[in-house]
Amino acid sequence: MLVLAAGVLLVDQASKLWAVSALSDGEGITVIPRLIRLRLLLNSGAAFSIGEGVTWVFALTAAAAVAGILYVGRRLRSPAWAVALGMLLGGATSHLLDRLFRPPAFAHGHVVDFIDYAGLFVGNLADIALTAGCAFLLLLTLRGIPFGDVAEKGHAAS
Repeated sequence: MLVLAAGVLLVDQASKLWAVSALSDGEGITVIPRLIRLRLLLNSGAAFSIGEGVTWVFALTAAAAVAGILYVGRRLRSPAWAVALGMLLGGATSHLLDRLFRPPAFAHGHVVDFIDYAGLFVGNLADIALTAGCAFLLLLTLRGIPFGDVAEKGHAAS
């Protein structure tokens, strides 16, 4: 879980550094015409720029998510759950670092978004990891895949 989270964090932060340096002139790069375009957007809110005036709330939420995942990850025994939680931990940690250390101020930083999906929304690689991690978590839950010690003991007793 920690290795995958570190990989997601490093790749996301590296891609954001690239985006800030390559796209800050206001010009975009078309990747797939009418579908995916790269353009820089500094987002102080959440998804779809919701809550732009309360950036500190998103910093606290990301910190709580990171702490929660690290806490439950101590019981983790399933490789599949390790993948799901690793994606979530990496994405949440990357967003937390953006909120804490990017301008304009500590705990009020803007998340760097740069992948424009046909004008519907603009995101980043951490968003992809978070979405995939949530989808995988849902799939594991629906399939009844045991998480760790408690779930496995209950499962073995049945």
